Amino acid sequence: MASAAPVVETTFSDLQLVRRGKVRDVYAVDEGSLLIVATDRISAFDCILPTPIARKGEVLTALSRFWFAKLAHIVPNHLFTTNIDEMPDVIRDHAAELRGRSMLVKRTEVFPVECVVRGYLSGSGWKDYQRTGQVCGHQLPPGLRESEQLAEPIFTPATKAETGHDENISEQQMAEIVGLEVTESLRDVSLRLYQEASDYARSRGIIIADTKFEFGRGRDGQIILIDEVLTPDSSRFWPAESYEVARSQASFDKQFVRDYLEQLDWDKQPPAPPLPPQVAQATTDRYLEAYELLVGQRL
Repeated sequence: MASAAPVVETTFSDLQLVRRGKVRDVYAVDEGSLLIVATDRISAFDCILPTPIARKGEVLTALSRFWFAKLAHIVPNHLFTTNIDEMPDVIRDHAAELRGRSMLVKRTEVFPVECVVRGYLSGSGWKDYQRTGQVCGHQLPPGLRESEQLAEPIFTPATKAETGHDENISEQQMAEIVGLEVTESLRDVSLRLYQEASDYARSRGIIIADTKFEFGRGRDGQIILIDEVLTPDSSRFWPAESYEVARSQASFDKQFVRDYLEQLDWDKQPPAPPLPPQVAQATTDRYLEAYELLVGQRL
């Protein structure tokens, strides 16, 4: 059983907090491992909302576990286990709070870029295309419409921002940060991961319009897939049955929350407004539906 009450923030006196992100709390366990706790926090427009989304952390953890296993033949990943009973005593002591939302993972040297792959023209990519005809240095054909599928997926990296917006960059700019060889390796593996995941998801009724991957380097020098992978937080998931070009799409991700917030008289600066119970519950339902469609079982 995962914890019933939403988890907004974790604090453990016997574990060292490494960092607290928008959603995840990360703790040092020992020299070789970290504990990543997916809370039920949700952010929109770079603000953490005061209303948690019940079970969100469970969905992020379970979906990441599913994809790590499914894609392990393409690239190794950092996951040791999501099973609390297999984790060290210092973590098991907090099992009631951590069960279902925690990953014990390998420490890596993290590459300071996000590896974004886009198969469809949406979000910031659509805005860039409207303005310039390009997306992150990729010249695209004229006349494309919002949400249109691209002739082939494109690799559009971004810088990582702890606060504020990630910034789209070109492959050349990425190479200036991590080197050409690493850039080419991360691009190639990101495109392979997206293509395989996208084909599978489409067979389950979900279009993965775009997604972001993060990578690190292990102590042996090997490139490793890290963080979360192919979740509603890191991806744009659309129901295939209602997909239609030239408009924004219904979504399994937090676009539902963004759409609600856009209706408010809010300047998108902290503090963010609370969500009505019905919006929070509908968001939980969307996350759970995405999991059930992809994995084929209830969480």
